Amino acid sequence: MTIDKAVMAFAGMMILVSLGLSLWFSLYWLLLTAFVGLNLMQASVTGFCPAAIVLRRSGVRAGCAFD
Repeated sequence: MTIDKAVMAFAGMMILVSLGLSLWFSLYWLLLTAFVGLNLMQASVTGFCPAAIVLRRSGVRAGCAFD
């Protein structure tokens, strides 16, 4: 798995978890969904992605988006 796919999988998992938590506990968990979406938009514009940095340091091989 490359960093590109791992970032997308992590973002999708965080969105699904926050949606589930908002259904079961509090609608404030939707703020996590908004944060993930804003972080994805910012990463597409600037190329800076904190999750990609953590994954690179943990040994996941680079893909074409986060070289």
